[in-house]
Amino acid sequence: MPPSASPAISDEVATHVANRIGFIELDRPKALNALSTGMIRAMHAALEQWREDPDVLAVVVHTRNPRAFCAGGDVRFLYESAQRGDLAARDTFFTEEYSLNHAIFTYPKPYIALMNGVVMGGGMGISQGAHRTGGLRVVTQSTKMAMPETRIGLFPDVGAGWFLARTPGAIGRYLAVTGETIGAADALYAGLADLYMDDDALPALIDILRSERFERGADVVACVEREAAAYQVAPAPEESALANARMLIDRHFAKPDVAQILSSLEQEHNGDAAGWAEQTIAVLRERSPLSMAVSLEVVTRAEGSMADVLRRDLDLTRSSFQFGDTVEGIRARIIDKDNAPRWRIARIEDVGAADVGKMFESPWPAHEHPLRELRG
Repeated sequence: MPPSASPAISDEVATHVANRIGFIELDRPKALNALSTGMIRAMHAALEQWREDPDVLAVVVHTRNPRAFCAGGDVRFLYESAQRGDLAARDTFFTEEYSLNHAIFTYPKPYIALMNGVVMGGGMGISQGAHRTGGLRVVTQSTKMAMPETRIGLFPDVGAGWFLARTPGAIGRYLAVTGETIGAADALYAGLADLYMDDDALPALIDILRSERFERGADVVACVEREAAAYQVAPAPEESALANARMLIDRHFAKPDVAQILSSLEQEHNGDAAGWAEQTIAVLRERSPLSMAVSLEVVTRAEGSMADVLRRDLDLTRSSFQFGDTVEGIRARIIDKDNAPRWRIARIEDVGAADVGKMFESPWPAHEHPLRELRG
């Protein structure tokens, strides 16, 4: 079947149907495929067009960029909109991004994400939902996965809190607070990926998906599973760095707040464990104290539906830019690159429950919330 183009094509993302599969190809290489509003709209339009189309059995999202699947949202744009006082542009970006995340999470057909290279922030938002669709999250030896938002004074948004809350033990709390980057074996161990393939096998997989005969969406998934069976991640997930640190992560990051996590880490004096604790303390001292506290609470509160999580995420984008450290964090890490952020609350020990609670207050009444229509 010849590829048929959908109307939603931009210079940064191309969407088309070939062999009864909807392909979404991210192509913004200079920005490591960071999501612009236009990319978000193109992806969402394609998904809506294919939702009820019987000639589309499954969706595959991928990139030809060897460095990054998707490095997140366009934080430079968000910073510039904040500098201009353009609240509408920022609200529009996040509202549309989270609507796309929800559409993926609730999609009625298998959604398959090929997650090579950098998969961070918004990249997690357009991939993790595959797990709920009967689809797959495929990682490779180049995968660098993280929700690194506390580094810029933000929090793990795009519904990632929902997935982090469902990882084993205290892993989700650890990843949310520290923003640490994990590899393929770690992601498989944490339940944030489903399959592994070598990077150089991905082009051949795309070719197979374009040519093999499929009758059902499940056949497309089975094809990817069959091709992935030839590859084995090293180290094995149960021997990954995350697995090796699991006992320490659970011991310290199960504590109820960041100050108690820090205190617990400072009391770790046994051999290798003390070295790990010292490194982790150094990470916490670099991050925004307020956003770490908010991030921990994001995971704690993520027991409900994805719709509820995304509504809360949108509330938090408002407070993070207005009362939090996001503008300063982006300035220090990305704009000026002086790596000397001046956090609103300088010390982890000084963040109070009231400071955190204020951040979760919604600026909208429930009946006016921009994401009020989301369900599930």
